[in-house]
Amino acid sequence: MRNTIFLSLVLLAPPLAAQWGGASPVQVGEARVTAMAPTMQVAGTVVSRQDALLSAEVEGRLVNVADVGTRVQAGDVIASIEDTSLNLRALELAAEVARAEARLEFLAAELRRVERLAETNLAAVSQIDQTRSERDIAASDLAVVNARLQQVEDQLARTRITAPFEGVVVERRAQAGERVAVGNAVVRLVNPNSLEVVARAPLDYYRYVRSGDELAVRAGQDEPMVMPVRTVVSVGGEAQHVFELRLDVNEALPVGQTVRVTVPTADVREVLAVPRDALVLRGDGIAVFIVGEDNTARRIRVTTGIGEGEWIEVQGPIQAGDRVVTRGNERLRAGQEVAVQMPTESA
Repeated sequence: MRNTIFLSLVLLAPPLAAQWGGASPVQVGEARVTAMAPTMQVAGTVVSRQDALLSAEVEGRLVNVADVGTRVQAGDVIASIEDTSLNLRALELAAEVARAEARLEFLAAELRRVERLAETNLAAVSQIDQTRSERDIAASDLAVVNARLQQVEDQLARTRITAPFEGVVVERRAQAGERVAVGNAVVRLVNPNSLEVVARAPLDYYRYVRSGDELAVRAGQDEPMVMPVRTVVSVGGEAQHVFELRLDVNEALPVGQTVRVTVPTADVREVLAVPRDALVLRGDGIAVFIVGEDNTARRIRVTTGIGEGEWIEVQGPIQAGDRVVTRGNERLRAGQEVAVQMPTESA
């Protein structure tokens, strides 16, 4: 009984086309003349413009090292090296500086005394020269000791490995308690907020890419992003005939992300293009449906050319301004009447 009622409802229900007065509902776009260039996709990688491997600048035992994942600001201490012996050496040199200053002060006063005696012929000229020489030597000794103290103070400052820029500690090459020599790597610091895409393309296409151009970049299955070319490096090699391009990244992408960069392979030219959704692929080739002034669909064969985003070049009996069906063209027949819908009316 239920099957009989259901079948009756189906037979009584008006077909979809009848709901639109016999016309098939469709959405349309417009063919237009636009500037395009043939392109190819090349692999690229998201890298940080600030990626540094920080090393020890003095020898010693590591006291502490920042954990992986630690976020730091420029100037923050990331690791430190034991400084006991350097502090003791600094104290020793500070005492030598004080002694040298005292001797210099004494000899300066002695020179003034001898010079006053010479005015009354109570001191010989040779005595004045000798005192002046001793004073000058004391001044030189003080300068040498001061330089040694500054060297030790510089080494003391280098026992603290500081961040040259803001970033994240992404790797520890040494642990607290280990002894390091000058030049041994300790931590790797990366700034995740200063990014760029590095890609390489065949040298044949170098002349079609310039600094300031905006190229489409796709990461995985996400929508393509538009990124400006920061610089182009036109240096190839005997093994690889490629050039390098670097693009500024303003998106929140992880360092190391693989992307695909769309690079032009010829000069830009004007073409007649339609939305990609207008193409209908059937056994006899590629076609589009054009909606005439009488709202009937006319099927025309086309050949496709270069594409850019949602638009693709077509060649055939089609002109700029023609309305092409972009939705509802899958089951459309030539000569069929259509009812043009606004996109917001589409289910």
